[in-house]
Amino acid sequence: MSQNESHRGISPEQRDQLHHLARQVAENAYAPYSQFRVGAAILLEDGKTVTGCNVENASYRLTTCAEQSAIASAVALYGPSIRIRAIVIANLNHAASQPCGACRQTIHEFSSPQTEVFFPDADDSLTRATPADLLPYAFILKEPSPAPGNRSTP
Repeated sequence: MSQNESHRGISPEQRDQLHHLARQVAENAYAPYSQFRVGAAILLEDGKTVTGCNVENASYRLTTCAEQSAIASAVALYGPSIRIRAIVIANLNHAASQPCGACRQTIHEFSSPQTEVFFPDADDSLTRATPADLLPYAFILKEPSPAPGNRSTP
């Protein structure tokens, strides 16, 4: 495998290791309402690995998804400049599941165009996508221009 090829994606062994970690951390999920236990494992660009699981709340809107849990942990541990090389999502229900819209946006925020996102199909195999595949019209906030009258002079 050439250096350029290795930069295109993670190896099957890396993917399998992340999948194992995602399934392992899904065991820790707090899902008393849905019983849908999800885990996510992230490989950062610098080679560090971080995991997270879903944490439900009786007020469903306050539930934290596994992907957001893992990304928040990565930011808390390593700072806001983290970049995701790959993320693998797994659930213990043997069900097809993709990142929700909020997770797609959060993944996009900390990804590059080469980031790989793997999620389970109904047969427990993994589907690969990029952030652009999952969210082709991601919200991107541009740096706002100073309001008239608020311009500072050098």
